[in-house]
Amino acid sequence: MARLTKLHGRTTQLALATSLLGLTLAPAAQADPGAGRRPVPLRVATYNIHAGAGMDDVFDLDRQAAAVRALHADLIGLEEVDVHWGARSQDRDVAAELAARLGMQVSFAPIYSLGPAQPGGPRREFGVAVLSRYAILGAENHKITRLSTQVPNPVPALAPGFGEVRLRVRGVPVHVYVTHLDYRGDPAVRVAQVADTRRIMNADRGARTILLGDFNAVPSALELAPLWRELTDAEPGADSFPADVPNRRIDYVAVQRGTVSVRGAAVAETLASDHRPVVADLLIRR
Repeated sequence: MARLTKLHGRTTQLALATSLLGLTLAPAAQADPGAGRRPVPLRVATYNIHAGAGMDDVFDLDRQAAAVRALHADLIGLEEVDVHWGARSQDRDVAAELAARLGMQVSFAPIYSLGPAQPGGPRREFGVAVLSRYAILGAENHKITRLSTQVPNPVPALAPGFGEVRLRVRGVPVHVYVTHLDYRGDPAVRVAQVADTRRIMNADRGARTILLGDFNAVPSALELAPLWRELTDAEPGADSFPADVPNRRIDYVAVQRGTVSVRGAAVAETLASDHRPVVADLLIRR
């Protein structure tokens, strides 16, 4: 049974400025009788944060927070997030600290949740997260097929780490999912993960849904093809990995066709992780 995820931080109001993409989202008109029927603008991003380390493999949360802040996003899906995981991230709660620095709420969905390194200490967790400028009304950590990196001789099995949050964006209900698909060259586990993802998301059929994540496969990969039956890929026109000399795009913003549309998307240039973030301006249908 999926468990509810942890919520940290607070909500702040976003001041929409000139976008990273060169687009300016129009402010809501005052006293306009048609405003209640207009689509709602929303900026989202996905970013594999490499457990807080940059392309130089140095943990630097100040640098990473600055990179995320520069996206001016309302919602950010984060992958490779450490929560008291170990020395590589100074045993810190990276999810909560980023949320606090950015004045956002966070929902963390662990893929792995291990016993504490020392008796009485916090659990060691690694997973995905959503940062939100809107109040998080509910959250769930769904299970999809995984091949564990934490046990010897693993076999594919359902395991947590497919996070979902439920929000209201200017009164419009929105479901946001964040995922990190298997990295191995053999696509078999990703095939199963895509099937699991569609099964879970299709339970929200008709909802305004957004999928963010590191898919570990290029857009033309055969294992991703079923996703594009219901989802639109926010094509940013650039590669996202590796951050220093990108040669492929494995990071995605994808939206439910018919309920969410894409105004524009881009890949931000930063070396604060080994991935570059993908950011997109969306319109949510009322």
